[in-house]
Amino acid sequence: MPLSMEIRGRSFPVDERPRPGRRPIRSPEPKPGLNQPPVHCEWNCEGAPIWAGQHRTRTTSSLPITVLLHAIGALVVHGCESVPVDGVCDHLRVHVVVVGAGVSGLSTARLLLAGGHEVTLVSGDPLRQTTSHLAAAVWFPTAAGPADAVARWSASAYEVLVRAAADGVPGVCMRESLVLYREEADVLPPLPSWAEAVGEVRLARPDELPPGYPHGLRFVVPLVEMPTYLPHLYDSVVHNGAQHVQRRLGALDQALDLRPDVVVNAAGLTAGALAGDNTTFPVRGQILRVVNPGLSLSVRDEHHPGGRAYVHPRTQDCILGGTLEVGVWDTTPDADETAAILKRCADIAPALAGAQLIESIVGLRPGRREIRLEVDESLLAVPVVHNYGHGGSGVTVGWGCAADAAALVDSLADASNE
Repeated sequence: MPLSMEIRGRSFPVDERPRPGRRPIRSPEPKPGLNQPPVHCEWNCEGAPIWAGQHRTRTTSSLPITVLLHAIGALVVHGCESVPVDGVCDHLRVHVVVVGAGVSGLSTARLLLAGGHEVTLVSGDPLRQTTSHLAAAVWFPTAAGPADAVARWSASAYEVLVRAAADGVPGVCMRESLVLYREEADVLPPLPSWAEAVGEVRLARPDELPPGYPHGLRFVVPLVEMPTYLPHLYDSVVHNGAQHVQRRLGALDQALDLRPDVVVNAAGLTAGALAGDNTTFPVRGQILRVVNPGLSLSVRDEHHPGGRAYVHPRTQDCILGGTLEVGVWDTTPDADETAAILKRCADIAPALAGAQLIESIVGLRPGRREIRLEVDESLLAVPVVHNYGHGGSGVTVGWGCAADAAALVDSLADASNE
């Protein structure tokens, strides 16, 4: 059946060239670091990891931001229609199986579809059970590395989400934000590394600070209400031609019966196990939903004496957090932690004193010492593009990582015809 794309009511055919043959199977080579046990880590207030060890820097060929913005034009402007993207469809079309239907898998699938590829989405859980669906999802680099790549991915995703908010994508808005600092300082601290992507960052006025805080930073970042945004993104992927197979995989080779030319591994916390990578680990996060007492400002204190504290107002509720517990698998909400979160969030947003609790939620962020975004040609009989280990930055880096993953698929498609 011919595939076509639409823009402003016109239909554009997509080249239906034959799929390229399978790439030669290469002898398996050991992947450095993949069989090393997880190491202890913590993250600083800018979201950059502090590790006992060295980073390995990877280079990928990302889509230019202008192409990325156009590639999601259908999602932003035209809902579930499709649009052609200049400079993206000039390569061979291949069949890509994307494993994972959280924000990383769906973003990657969306860009692959915009690039003219055939996409099959494979996931084991309904959307409501994904970690992405639970996320507070405010743009802010957290628990992810390496810092230089995270900064680049975050900047790309910031531009995409700003565009989405401006064009009315369901669930996306721009939120006035305040980061608080407790330290008394004669010299003002340097701006965080993420400030360049955000644009205007200013010192908070004294009347904008809660009691006990000598200074803070004000800025505006995207906030994504995942219960609204994630289904919209999923609908866009499916309406643009992706097939969805609901199947729980025990290993990536269990997707080979779908006859992919390339597999994208974006399965979140299970991605490492699917690829034989035991350096992934859970980062437990407990958050609360409370009735919004009328707040419109996101507030956070990454160094509250009682633990991390953040307040993110949404349309129907307010998200309070939270914990960042490396290596903890327990998904049962802790009553004492619930009380502690309520207390420290009332410290940074006094209007929350006595707030009505709706529910306490626990999610497991997909941790790894570095986000893994690379081609692996030793795992399966077809190339695998890994895109996982985003920690607490799934939304923050999502579209940026998706652009790199899609660019790697394009490169594989081109190379397969050489």
